Amino acid sequence: MDPLSALRDFTIRGELDKIVRVGDEFRFGNGYAFPCSIETAYRSKQGNLYTLESLVFYVKNHHLKHTEYMQNALRQGIAAVTLPDRRPLLDYLQGKVASSDAIEFVAPSAAPPPTRAANDVEEYRPEDPQFLSLRSSTASLANNESDQLEVDDDSGIRGSQNVDYMALIEAIEKPLRDRDSLLLCKNRDFYSVYTAAMEREEKRQRLESQQRKDGLVAKSRLMGAEERGLGGYGDELGFDSGSKPKMLKGGKIGEGVPIILVPSASHTLITIYNVKEFLEDGVFIPTDVKMKQMKGPKPECVTVQKKFSRDRDRVMMAYEVRDKPSVLKAEDWDRVVAVFVLGKEWQFKDWPFKDHVEIFNKIIGFFMRFEDDSVESAKIVKQWNVKIISISKNKRHQDRAAALEVWNKLEEFSRSRSHA
Repeated sequence: MDPLSALRDFTIRGELDKIVRVGDEFRFGNGYAFPCSIETAYRSKQGNLYTLESLVFYVKNHHLKHTEYMQNALRQGIAAVTLPDRRPLLDYLQGKVASSDAIEFVAPSAAPPPTRAANDVEEYRPEDPQFLSLRSSTASLANNESDQLEVDDDSGIRGSQNVDYMALIEAIEKPLRDRDSLLLCKNRDFYSVYTAAMEREEKRQRLESQQRKDGLVAKSRLMGAEERGLGGYGDELGFDSGSKPKMLKGGKIGEGVPIILVPSASHTLITIYNVKEFLEDGVFIPTDVKMKQMKGPKPECVTVQKKFSRDRDRVMMAYEVRDKPSVLKAEDWDRVVAVFVLGKEWQFKDWPFKDHVEIFNKIIGFFMRFEDDSVESAKIVKQWNVKIISISKNKRHQDRAAALEVWNKLEEFSRSRSHA
């Protein structure tokens, strides 16, 4: 098998992890081994043949943006696949298309096949050595079922100007499988696969519906609070005599809904993907897990609600959680009440404050970490006026206490600001 076909076969079967580089060659499981620098049959639009090393690196990194992929290939000294070739090459390797015009399978140079123009074929000659060679090789491919080609003298082939050699070859072939028989599996039922796919789709639709519902509920409650004249915060809150939860506005900490900022980097513990489950439900779900569960684009804003009791009344507070401070207007910064810090200086670049002292005097900061992380991870953060919240990597029942600590610190900070 040639290297391009082997790579396509392993890609379709989802076994790219079995392609391992050992020295100057790639080993495809226990079946094949090819030199890394060997040229494949796939020709670039620029005219050169891609090497196996280039194709393996691309198919394992095709999910990256082209600029990031090019930089990684440059760092490793690997010739990158050009942008015009990316999509057709990936479609072929993943089996979405059966062939491509860019593929040029070349016969071994040691034994080039003889060529003859079509108009030079004048007569079918069974005694021709070239035809005898073709007949013997074809018979061996057919499991030696025929020792020679039987050609009827009355068939009209002899003396014909257009001899169809492919028809002669196919005449002695024995078909083993066709497209339909390959799809038949004995004692296999794919109904469970169908039901699992339907359940995932229904779960995705419920999640999207719930997110839209949360946004509409928060918006309607805030509008209702404004109509009833509820304002202020802390001791200045207004209450009615009903038992329904009251929605509170920002009062002295900014007009409208308060804003909580989270890092946009996905390697932090709290992001816009998992902040809702952590603050509302007291459950920490890793960001990568939430990203896989969430089908669709990344949300620009997430609404988080907090319920607490005050003077025998149930009060509800809504917050906007965002991860792009650059889009905030000047008046929006008056609504920012909290930030989950990354522990890096560049997080506060272009913020409308002169230094960290001013930032954390006006905004409460939280730094999330695992309780068994090294002290070095919080070395910079300890120099700032932020609250360090620790959670366990495995004990999820302790997450609620950490979430309550965040709410208590935020409420205490908001009170102090409202009385300032």
